[in-house]
Amino acid sequence: MRIFATALIGLALTVILFIFGPVIKQELSYSFNRMSGVEYSIDNIDVWSFQRPINAPNINFSIIIPKLNAASAIVENVDPLNQDEYLNALKKGVAHARGSAFPGSVGNVFLFAHSTDTLINVGRYNAIFFLIGHLTEGDEVDIYYKGRLYKYIVYDKKVVEPTDVEYLGTLTEGEKTLTLQTCYPPGTTFKRLVILAKLKESE
Repeated sequence: MRIFATALIGLALTVILFIFGPVIKQELSYSFNRMSGVEYSIDNIDVWSFQRPINAPNINFSIIIPKLNAASAIVENVDPLNQDEYLNALKKGVAHARGSAFPGSVGNVFLFAHSTDTLINVGRYNAIFFLIGHLTEGDEVDIYYKGRLYKYIVYDKKVVEPTDVEYLGTLTEGEKTLTLQTCYPPGTTFKRLVILAKLKESE
């Protein structure tokens, strides 16, 4: 009986690690970097500092979040209401919601990642947004689009219901904004976490 109970516990732990392994890995890496004082940047690096370079996967359409040491290609014009379409896109990168703005344009650029159909499949889809809950006011999110760099600065974050789609549209009339969305808590599909940012400059 004791062997059977031990085997069940072992199996349960294996399943938990399989499902939440990507989340745990990201959290441990982030915590280690913060404790070590390591920071990442897309700008010129001072060789005497603890900064490390972080590069974009491409300059056509991609995202870099220096604080999280995260970078991913962006798949444009993905229907956020079509599960088959967005799950397929999230195997390739972060998804840009169809109908939302593009970087540099007036309106709201809406990007989402870490969506899943079941808990078992959490690790199958893009994990870059697992850690966006660590972003705070003033943090930078960099977007490359058609060879140009757009820098957005975080000003707010919220936990919302999965049915709350107001962040898909324009946040503030006449402004250039960015919304990042992921499932919340990490590794589940119960709610959504949204990060709100405004354009700082383009290069």
